Formats: sequence, structure tokens, C-alpha cells
Amino acid sequence: MKKIIMLVAILTLVIGSYTVYAETTKSNQDAETLKTKKVDVDTKESSVTDKRFIKEEEVKLLARLVHAEAKGEPYEGKVAVAEVVLNRVEHEQFPDTVKEVIYQRNAFQPVQNGAINKPAGEEAIKAVEDALENENKIDCLYFYNPETATSQWIFTRDVVKTIGKHAFAI
Repeated sequence: MKKIIMLVAILTLVIGSYTVYAETTKSNQDAETLKTKKVDVDTKESSVTDKRFIKEEEVKLLARLVHAEAKGEPYEGKVAVAEVVLNRVEHEQFPDTVKEVIYQRNAFQPVQNGAINKPAGEEAIKAVEDALENENKIDCLYFYNPETATSQWIFTRDVVKTIGKHAFAI
């Protein structure tokens, strides 16, 4: 057995360690000047909240937040709650990841009361998927229930849309 292992190790070293030699030729011609060509590359700026850049763990966390925040709200409201979180990730005044936005101090009631730890329902998961796919997101950074909100500051925000019991504001 030792001989077989030794043989495999030697073959690996021999096969994996070869040298490549470059062939050179002499020329009496003057060396050509290196020329560069400028090429414009079309690039599409990717959003930080592009589905490709959000970890599966964060998608699940967002779905749990949507479930806790928008339970009993219309489906459109669930999607809008997810969009608010995604908008915050994109906005300079907020953290740069879904997880950091959700766990930002005093940002979301379900984090404070532990409801964020309950599993998300199918509708909340679908709402997050739709929010990640949606290119026509609502441009809001806040949402609240005017009947239960206690912060006077939130009432100073301009309400853009009301869905169910939630006001969505900037």
C-alpha cells in the first residue's frame, strides 16, 4: 500500500512540475512600437440588492421580517415591506446589507420583540422573491401603521402610498 501511495505521489510531482520554455528569435528589424487600442466596454451597474448579490441567509431573514411586519396585510403590502428594506440597503444613510438594515438599532419592531425568529410563511417568501425581481420598486425608506405608531418623528415623513394598514413614506 505504501508503494502505491509513493508511486502516486511521485507521478503527481512529475506530471505537475514541468517547465515551459519560450522560443526566441533574433531579428534585425527595428522593434515595433507597442500600440494600444482603447475599447469601450458597456457595463451595467449592478445594484447591491440584485438577487445575485444577496445571500440565501439574508433572503430568509428578510422573509421572516416581512412575515412578522406584514402579517394580515395584502400581498402588495408584503412586497412593499421587502422593498423598503432593499431600498435602505441601496441608500447612503443606511447599512449596506439586508442583515445590517434589519438589525439596525430600533429599526423594526419584530427584531425588538423576537417575532423575527418565527418562520416565514409561503406568501412572505414569495413577496421577497417578487421584491428582488421587481424593477419598479416603490421609492420609500419607511413604513408604519398610523394607528399603532408611537414615534412622532415618523409622522413627519411624506407618505407616498398606503397599502392596507401601512403608510409607506420617504
